[in-house]
Amino acid sequence: MLVVTGGAGFIGSNLVHALNAEGESRILIVDRLGENSRNLRDLRFSDFMQPEEFLKAIERKTLPNQIRGVFHQGACADTTCTDGRYMMENNFTFSRAILHFAMEREIPFIYASSASVYGASRSSQAIAANERPMNLYALSKLAFDNHVRSVLPEAKSAVVGLRYFNVYGPRERHKGRMASMVYQLYRQVREQGVAKLFVGTDGYGDGEQRRDFVFVGDVIRANLYFARRPDARCILNLGSGCSRSFNDVARTVIAATGKGAIQYIPFPVELEGKYQSFTEADVTDLREAGWTEPFATIEDGVARSVVGWDTEA
Repeated sequence: MLVVTGGAGFIGSNLVHALNAEGESRILIVDRLGENSRNLRDLRFSDFMQPEEFLKAIERKTLPNQIRGVFHQGACADTTCTDGRYMMENNFTFSRAILHFAMEREIPFIYASSASVYGASRSSQAIAANERPMNLYALSKLAFDNHVRSVLPEAKSAVVGLRYFNVYGPRERHKGRMASMVYQLYRQVREQGVAKLFVGTDGYGDGEQRRDFVFVGDVIRANLYFARRPDARCILNLGSGCSRSFNDVARTVIAATGKGAIQYIPFPVELEGKYQSFTEADVTDLREAGWTEPFATIEDGVARSVVGWDTEA
């Protein structure tokens, strides 16, 4: 049996779908259900638990002995959340319990970290000097990464943190305002015929802020790859290594949907000092760790995503 936390969410449900395609159906999904429940409709899994139930099962040592690995994708991903207790309980305390469960069982533990830990740093090399979280979500992710670093020497099985950059793709519509910018632009073009981008910030022209956008299919393949590397003990960036402007993304979405125009809007006051105008993954460590697969371009990834989003609509 495999465990996928956040299994009804964006990345988690894509992961379960990929496991199903490989013939895996003995999967325990751990999640809270709401709008994300639609992601479960075409998935095969053998068990389901609420996060609180799963945590109690860990504490009481009542989970099945047949668990072969954990993909920890569940988290509070609201970058505007200011409830420190809630954030740390979900993103640190819960994650720590699952990590130590996996280490005790000597089974692979692959988890979702975040490129948000770099904040406004221009370098994304995974070293402490570049880690400057700008919000509570990023701080909680960095706190767990640092805990992982402290116990990695004790690990006898795979423990891999993947710092996701800007992931986009099918099965994210339930995320609302926390959905990827790629999906938000798709919705805007479909519903309003206009892709809205911010005016220039931090020295960038209108819509020229840049992000490293990574297609969810590439994220899933990387998760599966590292789960099968028993010697892997690391925290790595997972991005394409190539930033693209929001203008590029908007033009690509417009081309893929066959309609639309770009409109530039004022930069929100509440985001001042909290916004990453540039992200680009340093993938040196990722490549050295053995991941050599190419990443989808924005053009390819958006085309594949639009097909999925149109089907979900």
